[in-house]
Amino acid sequence: MNPTDIVLYEAKWCPYCRRVRDKMAELRLAYTSVDVPRSHSQRHSVKAVSGQTGIPTLVDGVVVIADDDDAIIAYIEQRYGRTVTPA
Repeated sequence: MNPTDIVLYEAKWCPYCRRVRDKMAELRLAYTSVDVPRSHSQRHSVKAVSGQTGIPTLVDGVVVIADDDDAIIAYIEQRYGRTVTPA
């Protein structure tokens, strides 16, 4: 695994979060996962870092990408490198 400072606010039941987790696994990125409650009114930790309650939310140092799996995937591919597609 490749160490990072990434913190991913997510939920195991969330399909958008799963897309991000799968991409991080593909890129072999180590990260910290913060499991958030199903209820938006109880998502205090993610609201504190991003100002909103949507998931997935990625924090990587000063970079915060909230509630957008496509943007998160594009960011980690650009920042941490794409994998080579097998021929």
